[in-house]
Amino acid sequence: MNPNDALGATPARFEDLQPDASAEAQDLSLDMILDVPVALSLEVGRTRMPIRNLLQLNRGSVIELERGAGEPLDVYVNGTLIAHGEVVVINDRFGVRLTDVVSPSERIRRLR
Repeated sequence: MNPNDALGATPARFEDLQPDASAEAQDLSLDMILDVPVALSLEVGRTRMPIRNLLQLNRGSVIELERGAGEPLDVYVNGTLIAHGEVVVINDRFGVRLTDVVSPSERIRRLR
């Protein structure tokens, strides 16, 4: 005897989903996310230090990073590595020139 029968439960039935293959519908769904803001950040490098050394930091202190000079920066979108790049100056502002873009399959692999 099925335990659901004793409770008067019946299995749920759902209609088969049909994909909407029209280009117009796909464009509309893409348009919905194009204005969603994302956080883009650049990482120059990282380091680890004991709290003792952290508490001794003051103005003028220099922190040595694990990344060497001349190595590319990491470019993250919402915390996910998407590219590597180099620092450039544009009209007295810093920018980044992308030198390598991480493939979508590699991004998915890194999430696991």
